[in-house]
Amino acid sequence: MTNKTYDILIIDDEEVIVNAINMIATFNEYTTASAINPTEALALLEETTFNLIITDIMMPKMNGFQFLEIVKQKKISTPVIMTTGYSTLENAVEALYQGAMAFVPKPFTLEELTSVFKRGMEYSRIFSSLSSKDGGDDLLSIIPCPPKYFRLGFDSWMNEEFEGTVKIGVTDIFLNSVGTLDSIELLSLDENIHQGNSSLKITDSNEDIHQVLAPISGKIVSVNEKIIENINLLAKDPYFDGWIYTVIPFSLENEVGKLTSCSSDI
Repeated sequence: MTNKTYDILIIDDEEVIVNAINMIATFNEYTTASAINPTEALALLEETTFNLIITDIMMPKMNGFQFLEIVKQKKISTPVIMTTGYSTLENAVEALYQGAMAFVPKPFTLEELTSVFKRGMEYSRIFSSLSSKDGGDDLLSIIPCPPKYFRLGFDSWMNEEFEGTVKIGVTDIFLNSVGTLDSIELLSLDENIHQGNSSLKITDSNEDIHQVLAPISGKIVSVNEKIIENINLLAKDPYFDGWIYTVIPFSLENEVGKLTSCSSDI
């Protein structure tokens, strides 16, 4: 029987990292519990409710990806943030592809964890509401990704166009987890983006900055000026008029394998 409730479960085999995450969580008034390995964490999850999990990837005996797979098998719906000192774009992409809600490279900053914790708590609330029999307003407010699109985790989407280009944008659930948008920082025309790297910075009304990871790699050939003039368009119509860039992809055939078809969300 569940008899405890905490906001965040911290999983890391380095005490200094656990202490750092705990300090940032406490600063933001979240309650925490910790485990030094995934086995201990799974035991905690049997008797404790958490709103959010943050786990290292590189751990002995069982790594973060293996832990995430067991979490999915056990149908534990708690959002998972993955972090590692071996910070590569491949790790970021794999984390989101395997079902993590976010990837944070080490060393992280107070600001980075503050923003991702905020989103994680909102993800937890939204997913809990959507999975309940009475989804309430959340069930109506989340706009699903169109079936022919592909998404990188719940960060971003891409849609292939006829002339060998793709449009990319931000998923509605990511935007809902951010809350009220204050400003956005876009990349420039002719810049290159890389799958799993930041393609857009969103600042919310509390001045927290949220990084959106690119779904594919390519060269930016057009930027949606409409969302610069009217930021509300990004949240109002995220899959059509609220697109971010048109991109000529570098390796679409290879990279689409690490994306999730939005048809699976139906």
